Amino acid sequence: MKEATGELNMTVVTVVAIAAVAAFFYAFVWPGIQASIKASTYCSNAYCAGGDFTNCTYTDENGETQTGLNCSNYYRDQAQQ
Repeated sequence: MKEATGELNMTVVTVVAIAAVAAFFYAFVWPGIQASIKASTYCSNAYCAGGDFTNCTYTDENGETQTGLNCSNYYRDQAQQ
């Protein structure tokens, strides 16, 4: 019986550890990944007048326009590839 209790405790510890890692990922890492994906999508379809990549305009498929996008990091990363 003692061995079964020990195995149950290790299972609980493992489940709690996995839940803690998942909570950390979704609370701190995932928002940054989402923001990066969103910025990359916007900047790949944005219009940057006169080569000024700090003030770009993006129009989505619904016709809504977002102005003032800073795509300088996106275009710098594209130039390095």
